[in-house]
Amino acid sequence: IKIQDTKLKQLAEQHELAKLLKTVPGIGDLTATLCVADVSAASNFSNGRNMSAWLGLVPRQYSTGGRTKLLGVSKRGNKHLRTLFIHGARAVLSRLETTGKVFGQWLVDLRASKPFNVVIVALANKLARIAWAVLYHRQAFKTASQS
Repeated sequence: IKIQDTKLKQLAEQHELAKLLKTVPGIGDLTATLCVADVSAASNFSNGRNMSAWLGLVPRQYSTGGRTKLLGVSKRGNKHLRTLFIHGARAVLSRLETTGKVFGQWLVDLRASKPFNVVIVALANKLARIAWAVLYHRQAFKTASQS
């Protein structure tokens, strides 16, 4: 396992996009390398929501007559990458006072008003959208205070 971890770490350090993805809280070596391998080009998706939908992290839509109804999270799409984003969101939420500060009051308010697993999926959705933006613009993640 240590040998494979070392190989993965080296691969993540050698690839430019994987290094950029690792600047996002909750995304480590495994998530970054799998995201680069599976997504290949962020331009395949017109926006972050489309990538998040491809992962199965957004609510399924039912629309008729101009009325849109959001159903439960679809769980369709790339199961392995979705699972890694979920685990990354759990890691961020477990350290709310440090890494969670990046997401500001939004995460604190959501945690206070919603069940734990709903917050995890919402944060995973946000992480996937941020990952798309990092891949698309080829720039490291910056918090609002860093801008």
